[in-house]
Amino acid sequence: MAVLPSRAGAAQGATLSVKFTPERLGAPTTLSFGFAVAPGGAARNALTGVELSYPATLGISTSGLGLASCSPALLESGGPAACPANSHMGYGSALVEIPIGHELVGETATVALLAGPSPNTSLQLLVSVTGESPVAARIVLSAQLLPGRLDIRVPPVQILPEAPYVALVRLRATLGGRLKYYERVHGRTVAYRPRGIVLPTVCPRNGFRFAAALTFLDGSRSLARATVPCPRRG
Repeated sequence: MAVLPSRAGAAQGATLSVKFTPERLGAPTTLSFGFAVAPGGAARNALTGVELSYPATLGISTSGLGLASCSPALLESGGPAACPANSHMGYGSALVEIPIGHELVGETATVALLAGPSPNTSLQLLVSVTGESPVAARIVLSAQLLPGRLDIRVPPVQILPEAPYVALVRLRATLGGRLKYYERVHGRTVAYRPRGIVLPTVCPRNGFRFAAALTFLDGSRSLARATVPCPRRG
């Protein structure tokens, strides 16, 4: 079922898209979301943060995803494969703009969502963004998952001193999905698929509403919204 995105009219345009797969009330699902900012000028006014608001009834923070944690240092040095299997929470892709000379070069990167060390009651996430060409590099973003809100912080990254910052202009991610976890049962290690997010049995009257508030290096903000209509019963 198509989502209903809207475009913000702030300093830098932004869009948000959201999708459930499958769309069945009361059943396990995956949540896919994506945001994008207008390309071209983004590297001169880089994205610094994203606050994604979602219906608290989705219970993302209590989904059973992220039973183990990965340290940021291990993720930076060894990549997502070095982290515990039970720390993986999702996957996706990203587009970054890299200033090389007087040109902006777009690079597609792979994304992994993992649980990080969580000393308090909120779940800390690590977002690994790995590019291979034309620049081989990995950026680790930190995020905080709260009931009804996911806050992602984007650090400033420079390829060369005095150069404009590398800019994250698009990110698409899926929470849940093709994940394999492990548990000990009667002294044996058994693999299983985590249940993940479960859609509520009752849909909000106007559908599942989402919003993304994006902040930029110069302090400006953009807001984008999207609504997933209620699945049809039966």
